Amino acid sequence: MNSPAPARPSYFGQTAAIRCERAAAELRAGRPVVISDGQQRLASIALDSSSPEGYAAFAEAAQGRHYLFLSAARAQTLGISAADGIHVPLAGRDFAELPALAYLRDAVAPADAVANGNALDAATVEVARLGLLLPAMVSVELGAAASAFDDCLQLDTTALQEGAGQAGQDYELVTRSPVPLRDVGMSEFAVFRGGVAQRDQVAVIVGSPDMGGIVPVRVHSSCLTGDLFGSLKCDCGDQLRRGLRTLKELGGGILLYLDQEGRGTGIAAKMRAYGYQHEGLDTIDADAQLGFGADERRYGSAVAMLRALGVQRIQLLTNNPTKVQRLRNAGIEVVGCVPITGEITHENEQYLRTKAARAGHHLDVDALIMAAQ
Repeated sequence: MNSPAPARPSYFGQTAAIRCERAAAELRAGRPVVISDGQQRLASIALDSSSPEGYAAFAEAAQGRHYLFLSAARAQTLGISAADGIHVPLAGRDFAELPALAYLRDAVAPADAVANGNALDAATVEVARLGLLLPAMVSVELGAAASAFDDCLQLDTTALQEGAGQAGQDYELVTRSPVPLRDVGMSEFAVFRGGVAQRDQVAVIVGSPDMGGIVPVRVHSSCLTGDLFGSLKCDCGDQLRRGLRTLKELGGGILLYLDQEGRGTGIAAKMRAYGYQHEGLDTIDADAQLGFGADERRYGSAVAMLRALGVQRIQLLTNNPTKVQRLRNAGIEVVGCVPITGEITHENEQYLRTKAARAGHHLDVDALIMAAQ
């Protein structure tokens, strides 16, 4: 007689965060995901990770009813105002035509585009965001009857909302270790793990700050090109190193190094945007070509780490008022700001002017240039 199967704990594949992780992984692998809201269902693949063969299989399964969903930001670059994005019917369109519609420059707005993006389209883009993919989705609406997509991963919008929300929660301290830093001295690296995909985030504790008082804090998003390779296109590397030195000068503090490259879009999208910047677009317009907003970063992990360290009140090292407001909205008391600037070069001057003029950063670029002379 067979023994009954052992009970399966809920964390063996039932949590919303795990379902979101699996959905993001499926999209990155080029496979469809089915998203439902209890009434409607949508099967989708991400154009960013698809292939001619995968697209052809999807189109056949969709029986020609598939469409390309583009975000409001991308639609605007095509001259179409659509707050919820647009649908472009794909019947008869070859895979080779899609990149021009989805993210290439100087594309002609398709005459058959319809401004009827909806909540399920937005949900597919959220899964793509979790997978660091471009927000250009090939989708088909499914009825209640059986379909070729029934064996694909299924995700409902309630689980998506809950799971994506966990991207900024449930971080736990993994380890702490002293690390001597050039020009800063002995510091401590505290590694936290959590959120969707269980990414590791790092808090660099400089000196011995009073965690119960007002703690100087720099929230720094990763920049592979600037922080590590010394790119002249931005001031990120300068801000990282000057931020650490400033924390030391202030008597100690915390630098939170967040894994969200390219203002939250990922390294691949960032490199695409760099290509457009090389052609003359500013950083915001370059991201818009790819379908992204001006800033896709989120700060839930930063808030979680600060709370885990016992920090409630901070003095924020930043020029970015939006970052201040987002931390305040999350319950962190920001009692003041300390500006952090980098070296202005011929290569990054326009980037900094864009930050000031279009993103509202507190930067007087002309004054900084004069001071450097």
